[in-house]
Amino acid sequence: MDLAAPALHPGILDIDAAAEVERIAHALRSALTGELRRRGLIVAMSGGVDSSVCAALAVRAVGASKVHALMLPEHESSDFSLTRAQALAQQLGIEYTVEAIGPALEAIGCYARRDAAMREVFPAYASTWKSKISIAGGRDGGFNYFKLTVQSPDGKLHEARLPHKQYLQVVAATSFKQRLRKTMEYYHADRLHYAVVGTPNRLEYDQGFFVKNGDGSADLKPIAHLYKTQVYALARHLDIPREIREAPPTTDTYTLDQGQDEFYFALRHDRMDVALWAYNHGIPAAELEAFLELPAGTGAYVYRDIESKRAATRYLHARPVLVEPLPELGH
Repeated sequence: MDLAAPALHPGILDIDAAAEVERIAHALRSALTGELRRRGLIVAMSGGVDSSVCAALAVRAVGASKVHALMLPEHESSDFSLTRAQALAQQLGIEYTVEAIGPALEAIGCYARRDAAMREVFPAYASTWKSKISIAGGRDGGFNYFKLTVQSPDGKLHEARLPHKQYLQVVAATSFKQRLRKTMEYYHADRLHYAVVGTPNRLEYDQGFFVKNGDGSADLKPIAHLYKTQVYALARHLDIPREIREAPPTTDTYTLDQGQDEFYFALRHDRMDVALWAYNHGIPAAELEAFLELPAGTGAYVYRDIESKRAATRYLHARPVLVEPLPELGH
């Protein structure tokens, strides 16, 4: 934390969007021609604001002819994901490839392994049902735990606490989605001699909201220093379509609608941005509560949650452990 704590005010996350776009574009160009030595950039576009901003930044950096977009839908992707991504690719003037990864996920057992774990909680659960997992407990003063919500074909919702063993299997199985997407990204990067652009924002990168060797893997991460609020600001400056830049963040991983705050974060993204900024700048929890009009004790909980997520996901950022250093390689 910073020793001198500045005051919270409504403009703490304001940025000069035009200057920031140019700064990021320069950094991307420098990385390509310097350390990476690649001819262009690969961006996997999900139809969400983060990947859309990254695609637009890539075009600003190297031009549309040196950016290739990928759309990687699977059986459970949102209906609007592909159409929004295609529309933006056309607006930016970049070539794109659609790779449907659903059959590969099915073959590797992604859906079956996940469903098997869910049936241990709800024996009647079948592939025709919808589902999601969400975080609970911590905001009420207890320990965080995950609950499973399923919806049967008749529309009825059923909810139960998700035991740790089953939770791990559900997450392990669904992580096939991110890891297979990244496999396709590096296939196209290799064939074109391009570099892969990662799309996590600062909130996701700081709090470990990514899959190791999945969406956490990339050659460049141009918005990892930007809070989600700032990414939306760049989206407006870059003229990202309204339906993308005004959509709430989702995981697009489970078949029931699910916001990122419901699944992982303690607060809605715009409030969580403020909380993370306040924590990083040494703002007392009570001041955060007053600024965001949170119930007493919530600020301390949010700060503890930030700390615990950093500790629990530190290994996601770590290099492989070596028995002894290899200084010739810089390791």
